[in-house]
Amino acid sequence: MAMYIDIVPNRKSPPAILLRESYRDNGKVKKRTLANLTQWPPERINHIRKLLKGEFDCGIPLEKTPISGPIFAVLFVLKAIADRLQITSVIGKQKLAKVALLLIFARISAKGSRLHALKWAQDHAIAETIGIKELKLKDLYQAPDWLSDNQERIEKRLFAKRHPDEKIPDLFLYDVTSSYLEGVENELADWGYNRDKKSGKKQIVIGLLTDNQGEPVAVRVFEGRTGDTATVPEQIRTLSHEFGVKRVTFVGDKGMVRGPQIKQLQSSGFNYITSVTKKEIAKLLKEGNLRYELFSDKIAEVEEVQEEVYEKKNRNNEIIQEKIKRIVRYVIRRNPIRMEEMRKNRDACLRKVIELASDQTQYLQKGARRKPEVALRKVNEKISRYKLSSAVTAELSGNEGRVLKVKTDRSGYERVGKSDGCYVIKTDLSKKIISARDVHDRYKDLSKVERAFKLMKTEFLEIRPIFVRLESRTRGHVFGCMLAYMILREMRRGLGRVFRIDDDGRLLVDERNVLEALSRLTLLYYETDTGEMIPDIAEPDERQKKILNALGVSIPSFGLARDRVKAIAKKSDKSNCHKPR
Repeated sequence: MAMYIDIVPNRKSPPAILLRESYRDNGKVKKRTLANLTQWPPERINHIRKLLKGEFDCGIPLEKTPISGPIFAVLFVLKAIADRLQITSVIGKQKLAKVALLLIFARISAKGSRLHALKWAQDHAIAETIGIKELKLKDLYQAPDWLSDNQERIEKRLFAKRHPDEKIPDLFLYDVTSSYLEGVENELADWGYNRDKKSGKKQIVIGLLTDNQGEPVAVRVFEGRTGDTATVPEQIRTLSHEFGVKRVTFVGDKGMVRGPQIKQLQSSGFNYITSVTKKEIAKLLKEGNLRYELFSDKIAEVEEVQEEVYEKKNRNNEIIQEKIKRIVRYVIRRNPIRMEEMRKNRDACLRKVIELASDQTQYLQKGARRKPEVALRKVNEKISRYKLSSAVTAELSGNEGRVLKVKTDRSGYERVGKSDGCYVIKTDLSKKIISARDVHDRYKDLSKVERAFKLMKTEFLEIRPIFVRLESRTRGHVFGCMLAYMILREMRRGLGRVFRIDDDGRLLVDERNVLEALSRLTLLYYETDTGEMIPDIAEPDERQKKILNALGVSIPSFGLARDRVKAIAKKSDKSNCHKPR
């Protein structure tokens, strides 16, 4: 019997490199495959080839203690998931592309600044997993610029790979958030509606577009003063031009999809699903288009024919008006849980008003110079702030008018709570295309985008605070966070098959603990008597195996290589190998 390395052509794919053994069976020479070495580094394959030919005059002494190397499993697993999502193939193999990929992985595992990412990378096998042999801080600052310059190309190719022509979705979800900045020199920074409640901080505005499953499609960064509605035209352009989407239903909340945006969507041939503000609901009720009796825990719907006037030019280049009738569907429901929450909150607010009136009465009794008008104003301000003015009033009573009393009109109080838990969703899609239940459910799918923002901003990826100043680096940073979210989302899908998920979509195992468990899998190096370093990795423990199995990732079989090299080294020592000194 003899072992040898066989290179088998594989058509257009790279050849298969196999470790095989030849033997005789009934006088016939046969062969069997012992191991597939295709994924091994060329240096290791060359070591085996020399050993098999007897040309390698050194081996690994059996008593040799391995030298601890960098962390291997974290980057290997993250890259395997990125490969599965085709992110690595789309990004490319340029050096800055690899550095950008490293930044994306660092956002998941380490977060923090680029300097922190550089220090973090020193402990990880970046050369063995990503192919970065030398990493400098300037590379980490140039990578976001590269991501920004290539963003549209990457988004377009990822969309094409996930959605072939016959599977292009026709429904997209969109939402907007903001993120505060450290410092005031960022080129996109401006004052605006700060959702982070971070006073004294300038911000940027971020719009995230996803498909109907909540999978990110595109992300855009706007100046901090940009209103929600002003970001919609950019996403219309993104869908129609970059992705070649023809039939689209744009799902957005009432803060961004209003009259002007609806007209823009319709002029582009798009449909919409959005919600209705409280003022609009009150107007519809007043006009008789809706009735309170329709609001219940069951979904109902009402249609309204709207007549719109458009101006256009005729053949003689004259401007004429054209009337178009559109059917708008209102999907109606009352959420009983939300209704009860609102009732309890309003009762709690009323109790606070009564307590304040009692406190102010005691305050007035302690001094004749204390003004009752001031105390009354404080109570009325609280009533107004709690939006109870239509049902609750405060007045001064007593002999000297120094006692504050709160009066509640019960019928008015019940009228205030009449719309508790009520909401209305509207769309211009016909019943033939989508049912009322699906309209309702698709609008509720916006929670997937909100969940994405929560993960990207605060819960895991920590997109904020943003320390960079240049516009391109700001856009590249946010885009990198979106790609990191795609990988994290795929991780959660895998982990959710093994580790239970609660009702809010949270894993009952912390991803940080998962990454910590994987960080214990480091490379081990065996030094030969000629100074050659042969890599190896420890066998994963039971928890690590469970995690790897859930993620669908297999660690390379370094152990097989070590056993065979040791066996060959031992055999060689008995024949013509020099003993290690």
